[in-house]
Amino acid sequence: MPQNLLEQLRSYTVVVADTGDIEAMEKFRPQDATTNPSLITAAAQLPQYQPIVDGVLLEARKELGSSATGAAVANLGFQRLAIAFGKKILAIVPGRVSTEVDARLSYDTAATIAQARSIIKQYDAEGIGRKRVLVKIASTWEGIRAAEVLEREGIHCNLTLLFGLHQAIAAAEAGVTLVSPFVGRILDWYKNDTGKDFHGADDPGVKSVTTVYNYYKKFGYKTQVMGASFRNIGEITELAGCDLLTISPQLLTELEATVGELPRKLSPAVAKAMRIEKIAMDKATFDAMHAADRMATDKLKEGIEGFSAALVKLETLLAQRLAELEIKNRN
Repeated sequence: MPQNLLEQLRSYTVVVADTGDIEAMEKFRPQDATTNPSLITAAAQLPQYQPIVDGVLLEARKELGSSATGAAVANLGFQRLAIAFGKKILAIVPGRVSTEVDARLSYDTAATIAQARSIIKQYDAEGIGRKRVLVKIASTWEGIRAAEVLEREGIHCNLTLLFGLHQAIAAAEAGVTLVSPFVGRILDWYKNDTGKDFHGADDPGVKSVTTVYNYYKKFGYKTQVMGASFRNIGEITELAGCDLLTISPQLLTELEATVGELPRKLSPAVAKAMRIEKIAMDKATFDAMHAADRMATDKLKEGIEGFSAALVKLETLLAQRLAELEIKNRN
């Protein structure tokens, strides 16, 4: 009996769920899961997760005291909510969960390090070991430097919002555990910039991830590549063999419903045989390559602003919910 595409993909690649929805994870049973403020915001508004949200907010209020502003409680509440969802996710997935550092800290190395340590401390308090958590940090030069320090401390990092080879090389040389190149967002930029559509191996996002994967395998970097942000299953099938792919429930459903042959497209052996020039990476080279790459410049800025806006939205929702709970408790 022919296998569906999802079953075949799992034989080449670790499948990660790109969702904060616990029910979707229970259905697809991915190896790992990743979240961000947008996903947590969506999940936090579902009625079945309201008890988690309420519990986190009341605990944050208790910790900060009655004099703390609703905004301060909401900020701590977001951090605690990310851990609460992470804990629930880790009860389902056998592998790791990625928990994101506040995107508003993306250009602040010291603040990123401090919040990453806080995230790990909170997981430690819940009895969850470091091997099961990836701290998600934006792939700015400052974020990569923070990740370098954290990795030396045994805190594993997932470098997100990665669009250019310069970001990937800097991250690998910093010894990070994982990078997440954003396939669909790269495609979006090129479609908008050129007015053309792209398919299959010609998809610029697919090309970008393929380049990063081959570079890492050619030069023996231990950093793993996790393709992210997919627009269609064609992008996913073109990256079969990538170390990991993080996929939305909608596209997981589509892969599961599709029967056909899925050949492996990426492999370390093929990459090793390629002729690839090694690039020495320092801040000057990073800045020059970033400035020369309009797509990476635009999408990194847009991504940080988007995640920051999602966080503001989540904190606003949490502050509103806190006010409702406090009124209810007074009555």
